[in-house]
Amino acid sequence: MDKRISGWLRRLSTGWMTLAALLIFLLFSILVLPQQATRAEQATGSPDSPDTSFFYSASDLYRMAEAYGQQGRQAYVRARFTFDLVWPLVYTLFLATAISWILGRTFGPDSPWQRANLAPLLGALFDYLENLSTSLVMLRYPAQTAVVDRLAPLFTALKWSLIGASFALLFGGIGAAIWRWIKHTVRARASGPGGPDTSR
Repeated sequence: MDKRISGWLRRLSTGWMTLAALLIFLLFSILVLPQQATRAEQATGSPDSPDTSFFYSASDLYRMAEAYGQQGRQAYVRARFTFDLVWPLVYTLFLATAISWILGRTFGPDSPWQRANLAPLLGALFDYLENLSTSLVMLRYPAQTAVVDRLAPLFTALKWSLIGASFALLFGGIGAAIWRWIKHTVRARASGPGGPDTSR
């Protein structure tokens, strides 16, 4: 199953598709993300948010819910089911296509590295699980939401870990591609006119 999904992503990730995904990601990051962050802070009255934290506990989550107030909690949940439905799709499309495109030109088609393009998909999955769990806690507050309140921080940590790993894979793939290009260029110059004569 994972091999089929990875292969489908590689076929999807043409140069034009990858460029389009990059442009959408940049436009969203520049034009939409800052405005959304400002609106969220104004609505909740707090700069703290579960989805922008890496480490937090269940008690921290309840503390945020208390600080937000009823209107702030409603705004938080509304944002999770509007803006936060789209944003994971945007960064996943960019990361998955970019990783597929660069690794497809760096490693052979049977290399296990080709499946690294699945990392952004897993990151988005945990992003949505985070949104569901934190929204449930906010909706039910001041009642406690057992189990879910402890799963939410785990989902968040896994989300950020996978997104971070995706960017590391992308930049690592770019570095590997540049290194391969340099090696190929050096070999071509060495074997071309003026290079060492290896025929004797």
